Amino acid sequence: MRTAVYPGTFDPVTFGHMDVVRRAAELFDEVIIGVLNNSAKTPLFSVEERVNILKKVTEDIPNVKVTSFSGLSVDFARACDAKVIVRGLRAITDFEYELQMAQTNRILAPDIDTTFLITSLEYAYLSSTTVKEVAAFGGDIHNFVPEYVAREIRRKYRAVHGLTEQGE
Repeated sequence: MRTAVYPGTFDPVTFGHMDVVRRAAELFDEVIIGVLNNSAKTPLFSVEERVNILKKVTEDIPNVKVTSFSGLSVDFARACDAKVIVRGLRAITDFEYELQMAQTNRILAPDIDTTFLITSLEYAYLSSTTVKEVAAFGGDIHNFVPEYVAREIRRKYRAVHGLTEQGE
């Protein structure tokens, strides 16, 4: 069985992430999305919330599983018996960073390869940071994230600002 892991923060998951997930699911027998629990960052959603959101938006893809992890991606890949780490690329700036990470991972774990999937052109501009920024100012994010994710983001920002459904 060809298993790949797709590690990331996914705060929040975007249509760009979903594009990579769907395409990876066509290439591999099993894709395990690893939601990084990074104590150095302050995400909008907790790791548990991000795992649950990803489970919901990938429930129609039978060979995708979602779990959380801490630490190095290569250690996560080994724990999942995966020989491939999937990474998405949007622009040349992503490539420079991701190439460095892939080369480092190759030194740490020569038995694990990195596969890059170029994000579809329609999502090349999209980042989780952009989505959060637009949402924080009340902007329309329906072109950036699945509807379920948009509802969860709105719910989170209402809670942060102490608003109710009617108080928006």
